[in-house]
Amino acid sequence: MNRTAKVVRKTNETDVEVQLNLDGTGTCDISTGIGFFDHMLSAFGRHALFDLTLKAKGDTWIDDHHTVEDVGITLGRALGQALGDKAGIRRFGDACVPLDEALIQSAVDISGRGQLYWDVPIGPDKVGTFDCELAHEFFAGFARDAGMTLHLREISGVNAHHILEASFKSCARALRSAVESDPRCSGIPSTKGVL
Repeated sequence: MNRTAKVVRKTNETDVEVQLNLDGTGTCDISTGIGFFDHMLSAFGRHALFDLTLKAKGDTWIDDHHTVEDVGITLGRALGQALGDKAGIRRFGDACVPLDEALIQSAVDISGRGQLYWDVPIGPDKVGTFDCELAHEFFAGFARDAGMTLHLREISGVNAHHILEASFKSCARALRSAVESDPRCSGIPSTKGVL
């Protein structure tokens, strides 16, 4: 089964193109014009083992908000498209990822109900020029448009870079499990018969 997608989103504020292969090796080509965000997305693709090509241009002369949010939306749509009817997937995944003093827990349910539950307090407002609050906007758009329930929880953490990087890696590892084929499940992993 070919679990790939290409999604383009163009607005008056952004132009985002995502190519995604769920059964890749973690090869990434990322360019959003936001250096720290590129670093986070590359870590995400690598730890999910998704091949990800993502190009975004946005009105970053205003700020990075529109670009970060629209990347989340577009990547979420690509994930949903690549999953198709979701037959044979594990559906659930969870991971707890440390990065030095930071420890982040993620849990994913590819349920068709796109919701983010975010409990990731971050002390400093910025990492470099990146507004830390934008991570929430990314994950909210990503979860909503992918149609998945995503819980992200900070168990410990002080350094904002560590907290954010562990969040992206933890989500990636949880998703890697959730989208894997389950050899014991041939149909839709739900009593409803649809996700």
